[in-house]
Amino acid sequence: MTGLDLRLVLPAAAAWLAAWLLIAVPEWAAGAQAALWSVSLCVGLVVALRLVRPWGAPVCGVLLVCCAAAALLASAVTVAAPGRLPDAVREEAARQAGVTLLLTVSSIPVQTQSFGAPTLFGPAGADSDTDLGASPRVRFRGILTGIERGGAASGDTARDDAVRDDAVRNGTLRSLSVPVVVFAEAAQDTAATLQIGSVLRLDATLRLTAAGDAASALVFGRGMPELVDTPPWWLGWAAELRTLFTAAAGELPGDGGDLLPGLAIGDTSSVEADLDEAMKTSSLSHLTAVSGANCAVVIAGVMLLTGFLGLRRGIRIGISLLTLLAFVVLVTPEPSVLRAALMATILLLGIASGRPGRGVPLLALVVILLLAADPWLARSYGFALSVLATAGLLVLAAPLTRLLHRWLPAWLAAVIAIPLAAQLACQPVLVLLTPTLPLYGVPANLLAGPAAPAATVIGLIACLLLPWLPGVAGGVLYLAWLPAAWIAAIARTSAGLPGSRLPWLGGAIGMLVTVLLTVAVVALVLRGRGQVRAHWPIAAIAVLVLATGSYGGSLIGAGVGRAVAFPADWQIAACDIGQGDAIVVRDRERYALVDVGPDPVLLSECLDTLGIDRIDILVLTHYDLDHIGGVSAVIGRVDTALVGIPENADDERLHDALAAGGAEIREAARGDTGTLGELRWEILWPVRGSPVMQTGNEGSVTIGFDGRGIRSLFLGDLGEESQDALRRRDGPGSVDVVKVAHHGSGDQSPALYADLRATVGLISVGRENGYGHPTDTILDILGSVGTLAFRTDQQGLLVIAPGPGGGALTVWTESVRGETVAVAGPG
Repeated sequence: MTGLDLRLVLPAAAAWLAAWLLIAVPEWAAGAQAALWSVSLCVGLVVALRLVRPWGAPVCGVLLVCCAAAALLASAVTVAAPGRLPDAVREEAARQAGVTLLLTVSSIPVQTQSFGAPTLFGPAGADSDTDLGASPRVRFRGILTGIERGGAASGDTARDDAVRDDAVRNGTLRSLSVPVVVFAEAAQDTAATLQIGSVLRLDATLRLTAAGDAASALVFGRGMPELVDTPPWWLGWAAELRTLFTAAAGELPGDGGDLLPGLAIGDTSSVEADLDEAMKTSSLSHLTAVSGANCAVVIAGVMLLTGFLGLRRGIRIGISLLTLLAFVVLVTPEPSVLRAALMATILLLGIASGRPGRGVPLLALVVILLLAADPWLARSYGFALSVLATAGLLVLAAPLTRLLHRWLPAWLAAVIAIPLAAQLACQPVLVLLTPTLPLYGVPANLLAGPAAPAATVIGLIACLLLPWLPGVAGGVLYLAWLPAAWIAAIARTSAGLPGSRLPWLGGAIGMLVTVLLTVAVVALVLRGRGQVRAHWPIAAIAVLVLATGSYGGSLIGAGVGRAVAFPADWQIAACDIGQGDAIVVRDRERYALVDVGPDPVLLSECLDTLGIDRIDILVLTHYDLDHIGGVSAVIGRVDTALVGIPENADDERLHDALAAGGAEIREAARGDTGTLGELRWEILWPVRGSPVMQTGNEGSVTIGFDGRGIRSLFLGDLGEESQDALRRRDGPGSVDVVKVAHHGSGDQSPALYADLRATVGLISVGRENGYGHPTDTILDILGSVGTLAFRTDQQGLLVIAPGPGGGALTVWTESVRGETVAVAGPG
């Protein structure tokens, strides 16, 4: 492609790599800075004194710029790192004591995992002495600006006096600027008032995050946040307008009303979980997040309008930039929005020049400057996707359009080329987030893409009219509702088609394979002129197929087949991980994992097959190796871990490892309740404070889930004695699915299974396990009460979904032939 200037791409890559490495070990930044600046100086002197042959000068020039860019980022990390995590914050996090924090909100709060749901399996009784937080909780990003040492009152007078003395002695720390993620209680009406720019006081505890994280610490609030100061006026007007528009759109019918605020102003708070999942599955979720496309639509609209009015070019550009600034404030000036606005400006400048490829050096320069301003962007998926999407449009959109124009009208070729270019550029990073390929992503974008600008522009007009002409704004809202409803319909339809997401290689290997395929496709596009002459991309694909043939065969034979056959609304999946337990419970894109099996490799393969990257709730029933051996596969991917009482130092170290990965550790006992999406869960065993059956098999954490047509119970490794004790304490009643205890051992309570009357009994057991599991005893017990047994040793991976009729279940089994059966039983 002529006019493609790549000279700054390598320096940008060098800067990005330097930042990516150094933010993980900021203590190395000062030494790296000195070394890189020294190398830059030496190379600069060699070039200036012409000490190299002419052919070596360009190489030295590239090396000089790359070293200078990397040195700039090393300097940025050296300067920024101390301020991001001052010693005072480290000390407070180490103390794990209550402290009062001053925080400035920097993102819209969103609902997070809630606890304290009503009891599911009968009254909790007197043993329900644990309140896991009855109030809804929200999560938001913020800036920690001050610490009032001492924290909240504890109720202990002597301790509180000591706290106050400590506060007076140490004073209040101010002038901090520490990025944090805040988890806080918030009443329904309070959550809406936590606007960007608000200053809060919150009693909380601090926990440091892993090095390299965008946030330096996690803040776990105790009680409601106190509003100290409202946002400044230039943010306040936008907050009021957003709230007014979201409320008005909420009165519109169906998915269109829920989706419109996201399309127009990037507010996705009204999007239900099932619609959000459909948007992600169909590769349309970028439409509901404010991106460079939204910003480009706004600027393009203003440029067209001012051009129609006959204004001069300079005035038109000035008005466009002011409008873009106002739009950024309206849709919340979060870092991702600011990056999107900047990327849109780059894209439009490149296109306006008539040579889009010349926008690549400007994009590379902006990448270096943004990373220098905030080196922690280097590990941000959002930043990477924003850069890649912009690069894809600058480099690929035009040649793809020309290529498609051979067979299609120019306008249709452009409509197809734009989402295709962005998808090709972003796919290597997307497979790191979810190791799947969106089979219908491009067709869905083709159908939904043209409606997005209409929804954005018309929705914005309605938003601006609401305070002044509410009647007119109501009519305009209905016009904006039409394209929004169309996009939602496309998302739900494509997400419901078979094989909407095909499994792909995960991790670095999956990304490398995707990069090679993408490079091959790009080479074909850029070099194809009348006839295909790109022999080396074809050879690369052939080598790739040969190199991954054995794995690819299993991928196509198993993974793709699984994805096509899975019920789209599956709720329970029992992984085939040998002699052990690892069972997933799902509600849309919320996941709970009950135990992790004996082998992290097998668990990772199962989670990749199921397309799971993040675990909302991890339940470790007890500490036998066949239930915790695979834990390394999920460390760093867990939000909350429900665990039993640790039996030794090894168990405590396991808790520490999960906590270091960002998980909140909770010792679970009977009466603890909560939610997973719209599923409710309850812990039925063990009994907190009981002198017996607290640990080991007899103390297995037993959890039940209820919702969306399935009631399930997971018994861990409970034996007959503990099963009978559970039954005597307000037994769980009937269920649809039971995870049979202890891999189907003979130590079972017939009375409990008779009470459960489950439709399906899941037996997670290894082939030729040597224990004789499952025993004839448990198989006879299940058969006598009408429970159908499904076994991982014979049928492999097991997946369960609600059936088409009331009381029925759909069970997919990975056997030699594979089968999906509908079962109905007494449960």
